[in-house]
Amino acid sequence: MTMITILLLALITFTTRYLFLEGRLPIRMGAKARQFLSYSGPAILTAICMPIIFIKDHHLNVALNNPYLGAAIVAIIAAWKTGNIYWTVGLGMLVFLLYSGLSL
Repeated sequence: MTMITILLLALITFTTRYLFLEGRLPIRMGAKARQFLSYSGPAILTAICMPIIFIKDHHLNVALNNPYLGAAIVAIIAAWKTGNIYWTVGLGMLVFLLYSGLSL
């Protein structure tokens, strides 16, 4: 049953992506659908990152010595101020490495 579910999900994923990414097919998304889907990337990234940032050993960790939280705050500020992905990732990683090195 598990293998059938995995194969069906793979088939659905491939089919939906193929239909919209293949240029020779006459299927196009409307402007509203594109705008709606533009929020899916940040939403998925947030859903992946929040547990990593805030959870440690199955408990909420909002302490000042949490390297993930410090790096996330710096990355958010860098993204807001610079709008540059390289500065955002670089500063976030630098703060994370500094925090991690200090807490070891």
